[in-house]
This record gives sequence, structure tokens and C-alpha cells, in this order.
Amino acid sequence: MSGWSGGEASAPACRESSFQSRPERRAISLRHGESHNARICARAESATMVTRVHMAYDKAYFDKWYRSRQHRVRTPAQIRRIVAFVVGAAEYVLDRPVRTVLDVGAGEGHWQPILKVLRPALTYVGVEPSTYAVTRFGKRRGLMLGSVERLHELQLHETHPEGFDLVVCCGVLNYVPTRVLASALEQLQVHTGGLAWLELFTKYDEIEGDIAMLKPRPPEWYRQRFSQAGLIPCGLHLYAPRDLAAGLTALETGRID
Repeated sequence: MSGWSGGEASAPACRESSFQSRPERRAISLRHGESHNARICARAESATMVTRVHMAYDKAYFDKWYRSRQHRVRTPAQIRRIVAFVVGAAEYVLDRPVRTVLDVGAGEGHWQPILKVLRPALTYVGVEPSTYAVTRFGKRRGLMLGSVERLHELQLHETHPEGFDLVVCCGVLNYVPTRVLASALEQLQVHTGGLAWLELFTKYDEIEGDIAMLKPRPPEWYRQRFSQAGLIPCGLHLYAPRDLAAGLTALETGRID
């Protein structure tokens, strides 16, 4: 992820103290082969990591994992390709341009400038537990303080009652505590009015990097949780709410029934 310059931030939507115990964002990577190394940002689950939260979310963290050529988790070109792909997929399903995007675990809001280039009239809402990121980039990039585990507290349904055309949750769900993962997926589903891009890796994926706290589960375990939340897989980390997926073909969703 790259480092565009930010602006002055608006007041956080929630108090900082509400998120001092949020899971820590960490850097891991999924290896597809020697020619490809798709890296992601994620969060650690253990409560013992709370003392490191402020370090993980400060400027030094973002400088290292978003801007350092040696450590950055994705290049600007990779981000642009992913954003263009996800927008195209959502518009394929909606059969119209994407108008609204909810980015949960948005970091410094790196998707926002790219989305604005692709769709200048688009409304972007970024949710991020880092006080640093929201303070520095909140006003310019539309970030508010929050987390996927407590998304309901932001009451986004009041301003977007029909949900968002595109919901993004990049490199977060692997580290959401098991006890609240089902609830987190349900909250993402509730806010999805079109398509959701939810990055998640299983125990059978070849992962490398800072993975000390990562405990991925088998694919079927995650499939059950997605199904229980009413999210139907469409391939390549894309999911559609069950009612919308009913209008897709069997092979578009991978159904075998």
C-alpha cells in the first residue's frame, strides 16, 4: 500500500479509549509461488498483545508496512489492480456504477484516492481502529474510528439504510477473535447492498511473514460461518448477500446444487 499525503482529521466518531483493546494489525503474506507474493495487513487476536497496540497503529507502523520498499505489504500497482478488479466485479453484479463503498479496517484509507479516480462521485466511508490514521487522514479520506467487531455502534444504517454497493474488509477477518467472528460477518452482511470483498486465508494456504499469532482454520469452517451470516461466495474473496446471490447463476456463485 502506498503513501499519499493526508490532511487534517475530523473528530473521531468514537472515543479513543473504546478501542485501546482492539486486536493489533500485523503483516503477513500469502505465497502463490516464486513469481507472486500477495501481501496483506491483518490483526492479532491475543489479549496479551494489548500493550503493543499503540506501537502497531502509530506512524512508524504505517511507514514500515505501507511505504517501506523492503517491508510494505503491497505495492501501489498491486492495490490499483485489486481496486479496479473489485469495483468491476461489484458493477457486474449491480449492473451500474458503484456509488458507495464501506472500507472496514481501512488503515490510512489507501483505497479512497484510487476509488475517487475511478468513480469521482463515489461516497467512501472508511472505518479504522487506529487513532493515528483517523487523526491524520480522517477528514481528507473519510475515515472514522471503529472496528469490524463493533461496526454496529457506528449506526451506518441511518445514513445508508440500503447498505453499501461495495463493502471491503482487507486482511482483518483472520485475526478477529473466534467468539465474535460470526457477529462480525453478520454486521458486514447487513451493510452489503451489492458485493463484499472479504480477504480471508485458511490453514491450507501457504502463508509467510509475521504470523506468530495467526491460527487459520480449515476452509469448510470459514464456509460455514459465511453461510450462517448469509454471505454467498462468488470467488476471489468476493461474497454476495443471499438475496442478491439468488439472481446470479449457479456457476457465478459456485453452487453445485
